[in-house]
Amino acid sequence: MHGGAVAAPHWPFAAYAQQRERARRIGVLLQAAKNDPVTEIRIKAFLQGLEQLGWTEGRNVQLEYRWAGSSSDDIRKIATDLVALEPDVIVAAGSAAVAALQQSTRTVPIVFATVGDPVGGGFVESLARPGGNITGFAIFEYAIGAKWLELLREISPRTTRVAVLRDPAVATGPGQFAATQTAAPSFGMEIIPVNMRDASEIDRAVTAFAQSSNGGLIVSGTPLAQIHRDLIIKLAARYKLPAVYFERFFVAGGGLISYGTDFVDQYRRVGGYVHRILNGEKPADLPVQAPTKYELVINLKTAKALGLTVSPSLLTRADGVIE
Repeated sequence: MHGGAVAAPHWPFAAYAQQRERARRIGVLLQAAKNDPVTEIRIKAFLQGLEQLGWTEGRNVQLEYRWAGSSSDDIRKIATDLVALEPDVIVAAGSAAVAALQQSTRTVPIVFATVGDPVGGGFVESLARPGGNITGFAIFEYAIGAKWLELLREISPRTTRVAVLRDPAVATGPGQFAATQTAAPSFGMEIIPVNMRDASEIDRAVTAFAQSSNGGLIVSGTPLAQIHRDLIIKLAARYKLPAVYFERFFVAGGGLISYGTDFVDQYRRVGGYVHRILNGEKPADLPVQAPTKYELVINLKTAKALGLTVSPSLLTRADGVIE
């Protein structure tokens, strides 16, 4: 009887210890502002993807979120701190975040979302066989640059000069620009690169570009474009520049037209890869996934403000129309 009385208080503790042991730790490194509504929607999709596979935050997984801005020094420091927590797996958004994590660890599994060129960035050996501790979801192929030009020509036939906003510090910046430049002669367009390291650089470059007529913008896919989203949309409106964006959230915020990956769907699918790694699979054996859904979204109110007529053919093809 006495033995039972002594043992009883230990049962809740033992059950609690088991519960704690089962909780796996997931690091999340995001190159975005902490309160960015677009990032919040993506993270919610990621958590939904996990929950569908039996992982619930606070029950059997613990998530450690870290937010980084555009400074590469900050991203590196935050990545090092996150790796030091020894998570079971890290989810990373964007090439700069993945590069910083890769410098900090070659063993902790990393699943990336929204990376343009994982092979060119040196993150994986090949898409089919990543080979190291990193795998994930690519956002598009470089050939999409020709599609952006085609859409710009279709919605604004008078456009002959195109500023391509890019991040020169990641592999996708020059790569996307080169692909767009290669396609430009067939559309009779001149392409000008605009680096977007910070807000003042974007403001100066777009203002200078807008001094000549028949201009348009292409905003290529990088976390920096997301960070400076509101500024880019405002500049396009101020100088009446028709602009093609890589994601629908720009159009929802007042941009003209977007064509690109359904990022929310991608984040949901990231949950599937995290699930497989938590169950013992290796990133080296999980192929990098290409996008499965592309979306074309048009803002008719913005088109009207720019004096553009959207053709019935373009409207018919749109996945989303904002009026």
